[in-house]
Amino acid sequence: MTVLGEVLVATADFHDGLGQASDPYTARRLRYLADEHLRVLRSDLTHTRNALADRHAPHPGRSTCTEEVPATERERSAVCACPPPPRTLPAPPPPVAAGLRR
Repeated sequence: MTVLGEVLVATADFHDGLGQASDPYTARRLRYLADEHLRVLRSDLTHTRNALADRHAPHPGRSTCTEEVPATERERSAVCACPPPPRTLPAPPPPVAAGLRR
Protein backbone atom coordinates (compact mmCIF):
# COMPACT_ATOMS: atom_id res chain seq x y z
CA MET A 1 0.00 0.00 0.00
CA THR A 2 1.23 3.47 -0.75
CA VAL A 3 1.77 6.16 1.83
CA LEU A 4 -1.37 7.92 0.59
CA GLY A 5 -3.32 4.69 1.06
CA GLU A 6 -1.99 4.35 4.60
CA VAL A 7 -3.06 7.93 5.36
CA LEU A 8 -6.56 7.27 4.01
CA VAL A 9 -6.94 4.10 6.10
CA ALA A 10 -5.62 5.84 9.23
CA THR A 11 -8.07 8.69 8.65
CA ALA A 12 -10.88 6.15 8.19
CA ASP A 13 -9.92 4.51 11.50
CA PHE A 14 -10.02 7.94 13.14
CA HIS A 15 -13.51 8.63 11.75
CA ASP A 16 -14.75 5.26 13.02
CA GLY A 17 -14.20 6.43 16.58
CA LEU A 18 -15.78 9.89 16.37
CA GLY A 19 -19.39 8.85 17.00
CA GLN A 20 -21.31 11.19 14.68
CA ALA A 21 -23.97 9.72 12.36
CA SER A 22 -21.99 10.55 9.20
CA ASP A 23 -18.65 9.23 10.49
CA PRO A 24 -19.12 5.55 9.53
CA TYR A 25 -20.03 6.65 5.98
CA THR A 26 -16.91 8.84 5.79
CA ALA A 27 -14.75 5.97 7.06
CA ARG A 28 -16.20 3.55 4.48
CA ARG A 29 -15.70 6.11 1.72
CA LEU A 30 -12.05 6.67 2.70
CA ARG A 31 -11.38 2.91 2.73
CA TYR A 32 -13.08 2.59 -0.66
CA LEU A 33 -10.84 5.31 -2.06
CA ALA A 34 -7.74 3.63 -0.62
CA ASP A 35 -8.70 0.16 -1.88
CA GLU A 36 -10.28 0.83 -5.26
CA HIS A 37 -9.27 4.20 -6.65
CA LEU A 38 -5.63 4.06 -5.61
CA ARG A 39 -5.34 0.56 -7.09
CA VAL A 40 -6.64 1.85 -10.43
CA LEU A 41 -4.32 4.87 -10.33
CA ARG A 42 -1.32 2.71 -9.43
CA SER A 43 -2.13 0.35 -12.29
CA ASP A 44 -2.49 3.21 -14.81
CA LEU A 45 0.73 4.86 -13.68
CA THR A 46 2.61 1.56 -13.87
CA HIS A 47 1.33 1.00 -17.41
CA THR A 48 2.37 4.52 -18.44
CA ARG A 49 5.82 4.11 -16.88
CA ASN A 50 6.33 0.78 -18.63
CA ALA A 51 5.21 2.20 -21.97
CA LEU A 52 7.65 5.11 -21.66
CA ALA A 53 10.48 2.83 -20.52
CA ASP A 54 10.20 0.90 -23.79
CA ARG A 55 10.92 3.99 -25.87
CA HIS A 56 14.47 4.40 -27.05
CA ALA A 57 14.16 7.47 -29.28
CA PRO A 58 15.45 10.80 -28.04
CA HIS A 59 12.86 13.32 -26.92
CA PRO A 60 11.94 15.64 -29.81
CA GLY A 61 12.16 18.71 -27.58
CA ARG A 62 15.81 18.16 -26.69
CA SER A 63 18.39 20.05 -28.61
CA THR A 64 21.71 18.63 -29.74
CA CYS A 65 24.15 18.92 -26.91
CA THR A 66 27.04 21.34 -27.33
CA GLU A 67 28.27 20.42 -23.84
CA GLU A 68 27.90 24.09 -22.97
CA VAL A 69 24.89 24.73 -20.79
CA PRO A 70 24.53 28.12 -19.14
CA ALA A 71 25.24 28.12 -15.42
CA THR A 72 21.94 29.96 -14.91
CA GLU A 73 19.98 26.96 -16.23
CA ARG A 74 18.04 25.33 -13.37
CA GLU A 75 17.66 21.89 -14.92
CA ARG A 76 20.60 21.18 -17.14
CA SER A 77 19.40 17.70 -18.06
CA ALA A 78 16.26 19.20 -19.60
CA VAL A 79 18.24 21.02 -22.26
CA CYS A 80 21.35 18.88 -22.58
CA ALA A 81 21.13 15.32 -23.87
CA CYS A 82 24.67 14.40 -22.77
CA PRO A 83 25.03 11.73 -20.16
CA PRO A 84 25.62 13.21 -16.72
CA PRO A 85 29.21 13.48 -15.54
CA PRO A 86 30.40 10.47 -13.55
CA ARG A 87 29.83 10.65 -9.86
CA THR A 88 32.88 11.10 -7.73
CA LEU A 89 33.13 9.00 -4.63
CA PRO A 90 33.68 10.85 -1.38
CA ALA A 91 37.18 10.67 0.02
CA PRO A 92 37.59 7.96 2.65
CA PRO A 93 37.96 9.21 6.21
CA PRO A 94 41.51 9.53 7.49
CA PRO A 95 42.80 6.54 9.43
CA VAL A 96 42.32 6.77 13.16
CA ALA A 97 45.40 6.21 15.30
CA ALA A 98 44.99 3.33 17.70
CA GLY A 99 44.95 4.39 21.31
CA LEU A 100 47.21 2.90 23.97
CA ARG A 101 45.83 -0.15 25.70
CA ARG A 102 46.07 -0.53 29.42
